[in-house]
Amino acid sequence: MRDMGRLGRLRFTPKGQTATSGQLGPKPKKRPIPKKESPPVGNRSGPAPPKSADSITSGQVGPKSGKLRQDSKKPRPSERLRHDGEPPPGGEATTGGTDSHYGSTGKKAARDGKRMEKSKLRMEKSGEKLNTAHEKLANQKPQKKPGPIKAVGRTARYQSWRYVHGKIHQVEHENVGTEVAHRTELAGEHLVRGGTRFMKHRIRTRPARQVRKWENRHISARADYAYRLLVQDNPGLQSNPVSRFWQKQQLKKQYRKQAKEAAKQGKKAVRFTEKVTRTVAAFVKRNPKILLLGLVLFLLIVVLQSCMAGITTIGNGLISVVGGTSYGSSDSDIEAVEERYTALEKDLRKRLSQIENDYPGYDEYRYSVDEIGHDPFELASYLTAKYGGYTPAQVQAELQALFGQQYVLSITETVEVRYRTETDTWTDENGETHTDTHEVPYDYYILNVSLKNKSLGAVALANLDPEQTEHYAIYQKTKGNRPYLFEGNIYAHAGEYTDYDIPPQALADPEFAAMIAEAEKYLGYPYVWGGSSPSTSFDCSGFVCWVINQSGVGSVGRTTATGLFNACSHISPDEAQPGDLIFFQGTYDTSGASHVGIYVGNGMMIHCGSPIQYTSINTNYWQSHFLGYGRLP
Repeated sequence: MRDMGRLGRLRFTPKGQTATSGQLGPKPKKRPIPKKESPPVGNRSGPAPPKSADSITSGQVGPKSGKLRQDSKKPRPSERLRHDGEPPPGGEATTGGTDSHYGSTGKKAARDGKRMEKSKLRMEKSGEKLNTAHEKLANQKPQKKPGPIKAVGRTARYQSWRYVHGKIHQVEHENVGTEVAHRTELAGEHLVRGGTRFMKHRIRTRPARQVRKWENRHISARADYAYRLLVQDNPGLQSNPVSRFWQKQQLKKQYRKQAKEAAKQGKKAVRFTEKVTRTVAAFVKRNPKILLLGLVLFLLIVVLQSCMAGITTIGNGLISVVGGTSYGSSDSDIEAVEERYTALEKDLRKRLSQIENDYPGYDEYRYSVDEIGHDPFELASYLTAKYGGYTPAQVQAELQALFGQQYVLSITETVEVRYRTETDTWTDENGETHTDTHEVPYDYYILNVSLKNKSLGAVALANLDPEQTEHYAIYQKTKGNRPYLFEGNIYAHAGEYTDYDIPPQALADPEFAAMIAEAEKYLGYPYVWGGSSPSTSFDCSGFVCWVINQSGVGSVGRTTATGLFNACSHISPDEAQPGDLIFFQGTYDTSGASHVGIYVGNGMMIHCGSPIQYTSINTNYWQSHFLGYGRLP
């Protein structure tokens, strides 16, 4: 009886009969334990049928093998169905095949639910990433122009570079290997600068690229999630892979269209705002009295709606802010003073053009003349900082003094002893002719004409005290709240610093490559009247002269745009090559060539136009002032 607890229930027979266990037939040597048993057919929810004496057997089927589960503890198929899917309706009896059907349906529903959850998570994550990318793009700071400290650092680096390469340039023609190495080094430096600009551009544009990337991913994720929701509500849509792919593409197309429409509406809003701003500015310019009347009405309304003390505070604040940054004179007075100063410059040009008539008889005339001109905003800011509101009559004497400080004209005479060859011929007493050649000294008279433009801004700052200097800087920054003054003057209205990648085939010319290597060192330098070196910055002709002289492709000294035009052989636009000079006229009030740049090909030039930058010559402004191309001998 020790094995009854382990073997389960045994059948007992009346006395006289032989007791048997649940084992049927001879005991096999080895029989595997079945993994599953078929459930009994019948109503599972009703009471179990009574067991007859003949049906009482142990739970053991086959030989003993390890620890066995009792029949009462085995999970029923109905319990598995309630875990995997929905229970059968009405509690009706189901067969084993139906149980299997409901199990597979439940698994598919669970799998679809997981995919739906993952799709939703992908959509939410891509939306968060897109919002973060938009925030980074909105918070990206605009590119700053080089400050004074950086400009000083550039100058120091340039001076050291110039010294080293100048020493090499002096001796490179004596050794072919040295010259080749030097040219290779210049090309390598240009390559490094190009690579640096490329990396800076990639870093600067990364927020915008991230926005585009996450916009595409968010559109795909939204389309996938919307498709799964659609299939969940309409199971008949999910037919085959081709159909599913087509439906997703249609959803993506719809979302892309919505995104483009939103971007288009945003651009329309920006353009509308800009148009309204321009319209309001033009209206204010044409109708200053109406603006003044509107301001007065606004102040009256404020007076009626608030206390007098508050109105006084606001009025004082407005007057302090606007008055402290605006020119105190009327537009007509400012323009009249500008015309008078320009007339003084015209007289100076006329005097220079008559030098040879006023000083005749010289063997040679040597000119070293800076550009004649000024920034009109510098004049208006200087006079406002010193006098406040002014009229032409009040500042006439100041204009004369300022003009004398800005322009220094010196005319000197130089006498050089030179020699010319003379030949004497005579006949001796025998009738023979003789010739005698000898050098005869003579005086060679040279008139040296020098004009220095010290720059109106530099002269103005030297005449102002610290408080006036601070006001001058504010007026220059705000342009006296009159930015529309002096329209058409490219030196009064600074452009944006632009860069440009020279085509590699153009850089195959070593002389042009040397010019560009020198010119690109000064990208972003401001326009300064009369400037001719990095320490003072440049004007247009000073920049071109410096590049030609320092790159080693020529020697033109320091001359004006007209001087460069006269020194070149003139060529047609079809013949122009990178490295030729391009000239313009009428960019400010002067005769002859008024502006010069270096042509770099593909309709582009590099020039000093406030600041030094690359510019397309195919705009209406430059085409209307175009004079011609020139090539140095």
